[in-house]
Amino acid sequence: MRVTLVQNAPKLNRSNLTDTIEIINEYKNSSDLIVFPELSLNGYMLQDKLYEDAWNLDELNELKELSKEVDFVVGGAIRDGDSFRNSALYFSKGELLSQHNKVHLPNYGMFEEARYFNAGDIFESFESKFGKTSMLVCEDMWHKSVHKDLIKENPDLIIVLVASPARGFSDDGLEIEKKWTDILKVVTKECNSKVIFVNRVGFEDGLGFWGGSCAVDEKANIIKKLEHFKEDIQTFNI
Repeated sequence: MRVTLVQNAPKLNRSNLTDTIEIINEYKNSSDLIVFPELSLNGYMLQDKLYEDAWNLDELNELKELSKEVDFVVGGAIRDGDSFRNSALYFSKGELLSQHNKVHLPNYGMFEEARYFNAGDIFESFESKFGKTSMLVCEDMWHKSVHKDLIKENPDLIIVLVASPARGFSDDGLEIEKKWTDILKVVTKECNSKVIFVNRVGFEDGLGFWGGSCAVDEKANIIKKLEHFKEDIQTFNI
């Protein structure tokens, strides 16, 4: 299984769709699965811009066509009637195979997601080319109740799309990265699953995103890890 992690810096506009298509076309022949970060089609700090920039699913038909050649996961702000969802979208074989709407929307400190998005309410798995698969978006992974749901689902592969700002700097590194690493390792052991974690980089409105995207095997070994704070795209075997 050749996985491509796209650790990029999405812009706060709809040009991200064009960038996404270009990346998929560049890596489709060397990849089985391409994974982008949270809100990769929109940028993170949308706020009221969400009303202009959120996507209707029928605007993403070009992504459906591309998925006839390779599977990929993107993050997007998706219009759902009068609501908006922070979603992970898995495209495969010319279809939107699965959509996970972020359930746990942070609304504290620097985060205001619950002010703009509507929460999802379920965690579920689906069959992909790579076995039973689950998707989560960032904050979802921090809740023990979600871990219990994942254990029940018993997936082979867990895909986590993230937009995690850097915080907790110390001589020993980033505290937020240490917390994420602990969570990822716990989940891989609990579920006996592989985990793909893709975090964005770049700056938005004073927030700096740290990257560090990685893949973790069932025994909590980090298979591959990308650099901090740099845009990077890498393909490797799991």
